Amino acid sequence: MKQYTPEKLVAISRYCRYVPTLPAAMQSDIFARIRELTGEEKRYCDQGNYKHMAQIFTAIALYQTLQKHGRSEKEAFRITSEEMWRALTPKAFQKMARLPFFLPLMKKILPFGFRHGSGTGWRYEWHLDDPKDRFHFECRECVYRHIFEEQGLMKLGAMFCHADIINYGELPYTDFRRTKTLCQGGDCCDFDFVRHRTDAGDGWERTESI
Repeated sequence: MKQYTPEKLVAISRYCRYVPTLPAAMQSDIFARIRELTGEEKRYCDQGNYKHMAQIFTAIALYQTLQKHGRSEKEAFRITSEEMWRALTPKAFQKMARLPFFLPLMKKILPFGFRHGSGTGWRYEWHLDDPKDRFHFECRECVYRHIFEEQGLMKLGAMFCHADIINYGELPYTDFRRTKTLCQGGDCCDFDFVRHRTDAGDGWERTESI
């Protein structure tokens, strides 16, 4: 059983390198706020959501603690966003996208990963009968939207949406198309990956997704 303790949540979050650089008083306030959030959002704190809660709670606690210690809201949001995005690994996805069986692999990995790595507050609609050069699905319910809406912090939800653009927006031979997300006012998050021929080079137009 994974324990919802602040120190462990921060340690597996994308802020695991940044938080330890902060003054002890700020770290203490971050841990205290995470404890509060664990109680406030208890219904979502199951084992399936453990890694998601680490990201969500640490982001909220950091954003609010920075302001508590004198940073402007704008500066707090900038730091919270940039430190999270800095921890992403888009090159790993770009390397994988060079494989000729990238989309068939995604069709197996993503449903399996979300099924075992998501708890209360998620609902997906998969389209596994797509042709080999396409993979699309919709997220109809998202724990990020639930929590950020309840906390009045939807801009942090949009910040996490942008992480997908960083990870998938420059995939070789593959266009990532998304027109809406739950955290940005949509009725779902529509993920759509379209594979282009490797011999097409740059002869196709990449979609500007949200």
